[in-house]
Amino acid sequence: MDDTSNIAKPAAFPVLAQFVTATASRNMTGAAYLVVLAGVGTMVLLTIDPAYEQFQAEIGAVLWACLAFFAFEWLVRLRHAALSGRGLVYPLSQRGLVDAAGVLAVPLALAFGVDPRTAWLLSVLWLVKAIPGVPGLRRLQRVLVLEKGPLLSVLAIFLIVLFLGSVAEYLLERDAQPGTFGSVPAALWWAVVTLTTTGYGDVVPITPLGRIVAAMVMICGLGVFGLWTGILATGFAAETRRDNFLRTWETVSKVPFFATLGPSAIADVTHMLRTIDLPPRAMIIHKGQQGDCMYFIASGEVEVDLPGKKVQLGEGAFFGEMALLGNNIRNANITTTRLSKLLVLDLVDFRLLMARHPELVETIDAEARRRAQENE
Repeated sequence: MDDTSNIAKPAAFPVLAQFVTATASRNMTGAAYLVVLAGVGTMVLLTIDPAYEQFQAEIGAVLWACLAFFAFEWLVRLRHAALSGRGLVYPLSQRGLVDAAGVLAVPLALAFGVDPRTAWLLSVLWLVKAIPGVPGLRRLQRVLVLEKGPLLSVLAIFLIVLFLGSVAEYLLERDAQPGTFGSVPAALWWAVVTLTTTGYGDVVPITPLGRIVAAMVMICGLGVFGLWTGILATGFAAETRRDNFLRTWETVSKVPFFATLGPSAIADVTHMLRTIDLPPRAMIIHKGQQGDCMYFIASGEVEVDLPGKKVQLGEGAFFGEMALLGNNIRNANITTTRLSKLLVLDLVDFRLLMARHPELVETIDAEARRRAQENE
């Protein structure tokens, strides 16, 4: 029998089995996040003298319990990697090294004679375990990789301005303030504070030329950080558009109405459609209002309130097309019956789409005539 079955389904401990399976296959479980919060919060209490003196035993117990939890989690993943034939993949991976550091840092510090209150400060490393589970940070990593060229170029400008400003202030201020600007390394502190526009005020040029250089350095600092902000904002916007495009493409490709379209046509549709998620009993269309868009049901169901009857439309159906075909007055109330994902096509985009793909006009016209006959 395969030994991995002992991990997946230990008969005597079903709850433990579920935890072990999730632990072996995920970056972080929900329980692990709670333990991280408890451990780091307790570590903070450790630094507060009155709290530590009053609850020393309780603080120690919580910290050791958190460490035991992460040690068990680490051992489970090591065993899972060994049984799956990837014995060195996990221990040498980024997640494996972070898990190992979180488990071994405090015991090693204690073993080398570090004071317990100081050693337990290393439990702050548990926060790093949560990083792989944060989606936004993965997007940031992609942005940094894609935009590393421009970012490094701005960094080079930053360092050049930093060093030039330090040398200039050293030349201009060394005689007036030898204790503050007596060397280039000493002037670097002033340059960093000024270039980052922090301005602590502890080191200030007093000569006229020194102040002119300081003003130029501050202006350069605004420009450098403005460039960094622009590069990162543009990168995040591009990544967001990419992610939204991929999600919308996947949704569009599942709608039967677009099933006959080729990849280029689906790409056109994906760029034009907006995706909205609506809860049950949400009003989408009010009777008598003017319409300027139509809807495709990617998932869920809507109810059309017609005179004398109600009609349910499910996944793959569309509605509101009459507003785009000439009659822009809505003739029925339409609400969702359950959680639904809708694709919205606006009037302007509809006309562009019809111009590029005339076959869709025939399909929508045929469906509109069929519904008009049913509603008579």
